[in-house]
Amino acid sequence: MSYERGIQAIRLQMPDTIPHTEYVSNPTLVKHVTGIDPSIPGREGEAWKQFMIRLNYDLVWRTDSPPFEKAPHAWMGSARYSETQELKPATYPFANEEEVLSFDPVAAIGVPDRQETRQLFERNWRATQSDLPFLVVPSGYYNTVFTWCIVTFGWELFMAAAMADPKRFDRVLEGFYQLSKPIFEAAAEIPLPAFICHDDIVWTAGAVFHPDWYRRFVFPRYKKLWAPLKEAGIPILFCSDGNFTEFVPDIADAGANGFIFEPLTDLEMVAARYGKTHVIIGNADCRILTYGSRGDIYAEVKRCADIGRSLPGYFFAVGNHIPYNVPVENAMYYFDLIVELGKR
Repeated sequence: MSYERGIQAIRLQMPDTIPHTEYVSNPTLVKHVTGIDPSIPGREGEAWKQFMIRLNYDLVWRTDSPPFEKAPHAWMGSARYSETQELKPATYPFANEEEVLSFDPVAAIGVPDRQETRQLFERNWRATQSDLPFLVVPSGYYNTVFTWCIVTFGWELFMAAAMADPKRFDRVLEGFYQLSKPIFEAAAEIPLPAFICHDDIVWTAGAVFHPDWYRRFVFPRYKKLWAPLKEAGIPILFCSDGNFTEFVPDIADAGANGFIFEPLTDLEMVAARYGKTHVIIGNADCRILTYGSRGDIYAEVKRCADIGRSLPGYFFAVGNHIPYNVPVENAMYYFDLIVELGKR
């Protein structure tokens, strides 16, 4: 069963085949697999559930959050996720570096109540696991520390303010840490199979700040945030876009039990150093599924399978997701290959 494979891999117990998860925004593919159009009102949930059943998902990627109704929202930057999506003009709630450096997240947004957060996270997790009993349902959180800055200030003001006055910006980071702290504490009180900690700390080219900045301001906060989950024995799966290869050791040292990443992060290096002790999810490249030949797709899946076959916690996944422009026939060939090449 898919749940059994997924939980075995999370526990580093080497299932008999390589499990998988996917991140898909391709309605045409969903309709092809299920016969259900996910764009029809009222049928989206059924379509995605059947999609996961028919493609034998072993784990679903998900996070949760308190509402944070008072939080400002800046434009993060985005690609289109559907053929019909219209990108809205960029908006930024802060005008300059001084406004960013003067911002107090705790006073402006408010620290979530730990008990209410636990009830929210547990209710949503149990409901999702009950609806999807055939796979492993984790909980998780998206904004953590670094991403709070992106979604609040936008990239440019975030980076400019952080470099203009690192000491004052550390106070801002501490405020965001205080917003996240009760979320991790609450999650530790729930019998979760795993917790996904998402934080987009890098770009495609790697770090956006000097590595020492992360080691001073970000990773120590991860260690503190993750401490309750570690004490509760809940595996922490760290997830970031971009290339965080140079920071994998730092993230492991902070307490992560696994890594979820895009094709830019070095799978071979992560597998060599952490493949026997950590969960690894990824990192097939959607660009090959989109533009490559069948031979290219075969080589890409074989690359992942050859690295992951001997690793007890390895999952296949197209790390940069399967968007709407991936041809259906290429996606289906990929799904066939992970079954064929995923045998141990």
